[in-house]
Amino acid sequence: MTSANKPSPPITERRYVVPLVLVTSLFFLWAIGVNLNDILIQHFKKAFGLTDSGSSLIQVAFFGGYCLAALPAGWLMQRVGYKRGILIGLLVCSTGTILFIPAASVRIYGFFLFALFLMACGQSVLEVAANPYVTMLGPADSSERRLNLAQSFNAAGAVMIALVGSRFILSGIEHTPAELAAMNPAQLLAYRASEANMVKTPYFVITGVFLFVALLIFLTKLPEIRETSTDGLTTSATKLSGTLAFPHLIKGVLAQFFYVGAQVGVGSFIIRFTEFTLPGVHEKDAAHYLQAHLAGFMIGRFAGSAIMQKVAAPRLLSLFAGGSLLCLLVVLFASGAAPVWAIVLIGFFHSIMFPTIFALSLKSLGPYTKLGSSLLVMAIIGGAVCPWVMGRISDAWNIQRAFVVPLVCHAFVFYFAMWGYRPAVANAGTSLAIPATEVE
Repeated sequence: MTSANKPSPPITERRYVVPLVLVTSLFFLWAIGVNLNDILIQHFKKAFGLTDSGSSLIQVAFFGGYCLAALPAGWLMQRVGYKRGILIGLLVCSTGTILFIPAASVRIYGFFLFALFLMACGQSVLEVAANPYVTMLGPADSSERRLNLAQSFNAAGAVMIALVGSRFILSGIEHTPAELAAMNPAQLLAYRASEANMVKTPYFVITGVFLFVALLIFLTKLPEIRETSTDGLTTSATKLSGTLAFPHLIKGVLAQFFYVGAQVGVGSFIIRFTEFTLPGVHEKDAAHYLQAHLAGFMIGRFAGSAIMQKVAAPRLLSLFAGGSLLCLLVVLFASGAAPVWAIVLIGFFHSIMFPTIFALSLKSLGPYTKLGSSLLVMAIIGGAVCPWVMGRISDAWNIQRAFVVPLVCHAFVFYFAMWGYRPAVANAGTSLAIPATEVE
């Protein structure tokens, strides 16, 4: 229903303003891991002499960690609550980022992958906690807008991280295969050691940021949200099997899998695709297109949150999914600069998808909200699968053909936005009660 028929509810309540602001800062933080990966793929491809599918293992390690940690994170949240869960997530993140320093010293690709895996586990805990927490810090009817607004700061972080990452991680030094073959072993070792060491300072700073935010969270009182249903069940009485009674949640998990797979797949290969499509463009110049893609993502997040005051969230999601499908057709079948700019525009259309799918999928889950959130975060494994498939297609044919993968992904998101998001009538009696009690 649009605002022409019903007044738009407020985005939050006065008592929740400070917690909402503080938790929203977490959305900015986890942009670090996700969006630096797009830089690391290009960087480690040089530093370790990797193929496209080999460099895509960065996303496999990262989003594999997200998937494996998500369900334990949901159970953890049931036992210790949102605040303590957030603190644990931040500490695990900082452990993963600090391991980049010894990984760079020994120059072992697998060590970097382990550090990314650990960092992702921490970010998974943050996602499981923060996403449902934000949806409940205010009226239920404005949950999609509220989560889109919070996720807008994730998009702002993505733009900043892309700028910082390309400036401090990408060296701009690229050698052709012939030039690398002409180097003696000492020269090749020195070149690759220099490239690996580029990550030390950025990830040391990132560790400090995670620890600083953990300190702020520790010193601040946050309301603990407890979910109940109309039959009096609380989260302690729920089991994972109970979530299977919500078909719209299962479809939402699939939609999230495909969306994240598409988003990560597109972002992972923007630099590579630009170099392929526009011969003579080097990595630092190609990175500008990644930055523009992420800038569109940020603009779309803020704009989407505002537009949802007038347009129902499922309707807007279907329009954005349709826009992505059209852009991907240009990417697959056009030549010259057009497909590159189509990829840039996809960033705008991607913007509202994750938070909107997340919020629609959590509707009417009651005491199953934390476990439902876990399943939705587990779906982020799509970010590991789709880039790897794209890398295999690229190695076998070319990077342009690989973009058929996100095309298929967005087709399912379009289905979810049009029909799959609707909760079953049988579950209409389950609702969220939101009593807030102060944690110690």
